[in-house]
Amino acid sequence: MFNQPSQSTDIRRIAVIGSGLSGLTAGIRLSQQGHEVRVFEKSRGPGGRLAAKRVEGGSADIGAQYFTARNPAFLPFLKEFAGENAFQMWQGRFGFRNERGEWDSFPDEPRYVGSPRMTAITRALSAHLEVIAETRIGALRKAGGGWSLADTEGTALGEFDQVIVTAPPAQAQVLLADSDLAELAAVLDEPVKKVLPCWAVAVHFAKPLTMAYEGMRVEHPVLYWVANNSSKPGREDSGQWWVLHANPDWTERHVDTPASEVAKLMVHAFRVLTGVAGEPGDVVTHRWLYARSSDGDQPGHLWFPDQNIGIAGDWLSGGRVEGAFNSACSLVEAMSEDR
Repeated sequence: MFNQPSQSTDIRRIAVIGSGLSGLTAGIRLSQQGHEVRVFEKSRGPGGRLAAKRVEGGSADIGAQYFTARNPAFLPFLKEFAGENAFQMWQGRFGFRNERGEWDSFPDEPRYVGSPRMTAITRALSAHLEVIAETRIGALRKAGGGWSLADTEGTALGEFDQVIVTAPPAQAQVLLADSDLAELAAVLDEPVKKVLPCWAVAVHFAKPLTMAYEGMRVEHPVLYWVANNSSKPGREDSGQWWVLHANPDWTERHVDTPASEVAKLMVHAFRVLTGVAGEPGDVVTHRWLYARSSDGDQPGHLWFPDQNIGIAGDWLSGGRVEGAFNSACSLVEAMSEDR
């Protein structure tokens, strides 16, 4: 049975908390080594920042907008475990607008998206693992040489030799503090301060808009990113869905503003920025409390061998989607070297 002691010291029982890209990557890599892995996810399904919201006629990517593959191991991993049909190259035009209102093109490099939505990647990866959804871990308790996990209702979820936490640093810190691991929780004091929020708004226009770029990074008092979600491969929308991300400073000032008011302000900013005359027919909002890290000190992962607890996430490795993969791989390597 899963909770019985292993017959071999080489095989470990490992709990992974969070089923974003870092958690799923770590779980798959550890399973490849022969370990017993169980993934716990507080939401209804996997995804993390590779998030999409269902909208009329399809979906809109409200989290990470695309990903790069500078690590030569990343695309082969996705092809093997997510499948080649789970993602495609986004052949969009990308522009940058500086503070003076001047536009320039992004550097030319391949950019990829999940198809038909970003969550296609994590859903495909999760098929290789045992994922327990709608289960929020409340505490870790010492159990012999390992850990016993319980959800927020106090229900026991099994005993494990090692635990990997891939939640954002603020949530990871709360979990560690509630598990009487104050010393480990204190390590996250600075990272917690550096994680920035982001309001995301998806807007639909019945008549497609004519723009110079499909993706726009802007220096703007309200907006940070604007993209034609319908231009991504695999989307078959009627009209166009556009995704707007607010900049972190503006989001912090409006973090508690009602979603409807946030949407009005962001749509107005979009119209002024682009010259769009028409009003959108449908609007969907989402508030990311933990969107990306501004911390330049990013060690790749955190591994505490005395406690057999590891922490991984894109915030530890550059903040990009690919950083989640890199963080998980470096943590798994550290765990393997430590045995």
